[in-house]
Order: sequence, then C-alpha cells, then structure tokens
Amino acid sequence: MIRLAHQHRLRSRLAAGWVVVLLVMLAITAFGSSRRPSLQEVSEGLTCQCGCGLTVANCNHPQCEFSVPVRQQIETMLNQGMGQREIIGFFRAKYGEKILSAPTREGFNLVAWIMPFAAVFAGCFIIVGAIYRWRANQVVEDRNWAIDQEPDPELRRQLQQEIEEQR
Repeated sequence: MIRLAHQHRLRSRLAAGWVVVLLVMLAITAFGSSRRPSLQEVSEGLTCQCGCGLTVANCNHPQCEFSVPVRQQIETMLNQGMGQREIIGFFRAKYGEKILSAPTREGFNLVAWIMPFAAVFAGCFIIVGAIYRWRANQVVEDRNWAIDQEPDPELRRQLQQEIEEQR
C-alpha cells in the first residue's frame, strides 16, 4: 500500500515536471519570436548572388555589388519594423527560390529536408540487415562443421581419461 502511494506521488511529480517543461518551451517560443531580428540573422537566410556561394552576411567581397546594397535594404526594412519572415519573403518574391540559403519546408523542397535522414535510416537498416544475415550464416556454417566432423579418437580417449581421473 505504501509502495503504491509512493509510485502515485512519483507519477504526479513527473507529470507536473513535464507540464512545467512544456510551459517553459511554449513561453520561449512565444516570447522569442516577438523580438526584433538582427541584420545578421536575416542576411544569413539569403544567398549572395555575386557568385561567391556564401550568404549575404558572409560574402567576403568588400565592395560586393549584391550583398552591400541588400544589407542596407535589410537594415532599412528592419528599422521599418518588418520581421524576418517578411523580409525573406520580399527577397524571395523579387529573386525567386535561388536567393534562399536553405530550401523551404514546403512542396517539393520538403524532399531536400527529408532525403538525408531517409538515406541515413536506410543505410543503417541495410547495414543491420547485412550484419544479421552474416551472423546467421556464420552460425549455420559453424553448426554444419560440427555435425560433419567425426570426433578424433585420440581426443575422445583423452577426454574419457580426464573424466575418469576427476571421479
């Protein structure tokens, strides 16, 4: 009876702990998204179109004809109170999907997010299956070897002798 009461208290505390964790996570996401994004955060989401292959934030050309004006435009948009999604959406509408530094999580682009994880999962599944088959075949071969082999008469005699000595 005492043990059941202890388990009930433990479960109640655990449930309360999960509720607190969920509330904290909810508060972080709610309040974290309401803050003003920085120039760095927004420009990390855009790819520079000068050919360097870097983001607008990391373009290493000091007088880049693309990233310098875009950073200034982003700063202006941030000062007007626009959020990160709005700014990224503006540049996406102006330049197309190629401006985004990461594929969107919608439509066909979802494949770009899912395929790496699916490939790793499939690879692990194939490796585990191969190891399982290899181990199963090895055990069968070992059993067949033991069945096919006749015991050595000399070893059998020596075993019998050792058994007799132990008695």
